[in-house]
Amino acid sequence: MTGGEVAGILVAVFWAILVSFLAVVLVRLAQTLKATTKLVADVTEQAVPLLADASATVRSAQTQLERVDSIASDVQEVTSNASALSSTVASTFGGPLVKVAAFGYGVRQAMSRRGAGAVPEPERRRVVVGRTVPAARRKKKG
Repeated sequence: MTGGEVAGILVAVFWAILVSFLAVVLVRLAQTLKATTKLVADVTEQAVPLLADASATVRSAQTQLERVDSIASDVQEVTSNASALSSTVASTFGGPLVKVAAFGYGVRQAMSRRGAGAVPEPERRRVVVGRTVPAARRKKKG
């Protein structure tokens, strides 16, 4: 055998190995594509009912939100009515109750002074928080 024949045999063996390797790769690629096609078909088959269920759920949620909105508006109306009622009651009974309480306080003060022998109370000092007394009015402690 000559060098050219040996080189030709080596090239032929190399090409045979390469073609075999490519054939195996193509067979595996075909299997992967078949599996992918089946997976996509299964997903499509299951997605259609899921989308129908999701659509029904969204419609149901919309109905419930409309009900909640109606309830919220009713609660707001009840709240405003209760506020109006409380302000009416406060204005109707508040003034007279304050007057009755003030009258009762005055009567108690008069009765306590009458029972104490009408001795005048000592002069009370007025204290205002946050104010300072001028230096001329301060008493010197000694």
